[in-house]
Amino acid sequence: MMDKKKAQLSNGAQAFLDYLSVEKGYSPATVRAYGTDIEQFEHWLAEVGACPDHPETVTRRHIQRFLAELHRAAVKKSSVSRKLSTLRRFFHYLVRKKILSASPVLGIANPKQEKRQPRVLNVDQSFALLDIKEQRRHIAPGKVTANTESVLRRDIALAELLYGAGLRISEALALDVFSVDCSSEVVRVMGKGAHERQVPMGEAARIALRRWLEIRPSFVKEPGEPALFLGVSGKRLNRREAVRIIERLCLKAGLPQVVSPHGLRHSFATHLLEAGADMRSVQELLGHSRLSTTQRYTHLSLSTLVSAYDAAHPKAKDV
Repeated sequence: MMDKKKAQLSNGAQAFLDYLSVEKGYSPATVRAYGTDIEQFEHWLAEVGACPDHPETVTRRHIQRFLAELHRAAVKKSSVSRKLSTLRRFFHYLVRKKILSASPVLGIANPKQEKRQPRVLNVDQSFALLDIKEQRRHIAPGKVTANTESVLRRDIALAELLYGAGLRISEALALDVFSVDCSSEVVRVMGKGAHERQVPMGEAARIALRRWLEIRPSFVKEPGEPALFLGVSGKRLNRREAVRIIERLCLKAGLPQVVSPHGLRHSFATHLLEAGADMRSVQELLGHSRLSTTQRYTHLSLSTLVSAYDAAHPKAKDV
């Protein structure tokens, strides 16, 4: 089992992270994720007697042994693939900077992934989750205060935006008040790689956001706070609390499953496709650079596929 003791990053690794942050414009969360993967690898290198500060000494065999160690530690294949992708980009950066003549990761394939369907809600479950009257009914008698009502408005507005606009949770939490135009039903989103896109959010999300904005000033502790979604501390809502918010809404709605904020994004895409939206349009709404990413994020029910086949294929019906 690999020791998880913290290790200091090599100069090359720190330069790579600075490059991702400054030149590529990656979010702090993404840069931290890259840093964590490289830190683990470099710590492992030191454990086996290699020197992270001399990347020219790292060989293909080192990479293979590291992957084997991850396998023995029962690390998920998806996590192994992410770590390998991080190393691939890191060593490619070193080659571009002429620190290395060739990457030791070259030719090493990602492990075959387990096929997992994302956890999504059906349309009825989505409506139940976002029904503010039903959510309010679950507040214990005598516990309904101005504060609980305000928090519920915020929670519904966040959920409506995740489902109604298909935003990543990081995108929703990074929104500022001026990013949302309730009159035009459009939200300006800063996506991955600092790519801005405009996403329609729908009537229900617009109404929920307007209701939240009406009472948002009661959450503000410091004048000029720009964050759209605030915690009770008056600061920008964090990811952990956002996860708990969606879990609470699922439980209060009596759903048979609890979904993550990302599950609402999956539901958004799946319901669009089931309603007849084309994949390219969904790709644009989700902010994916590649269509293959959109295909992984969405799935259609078998009944929908059969219906589409019956309606469109010339050999589907008896003649």
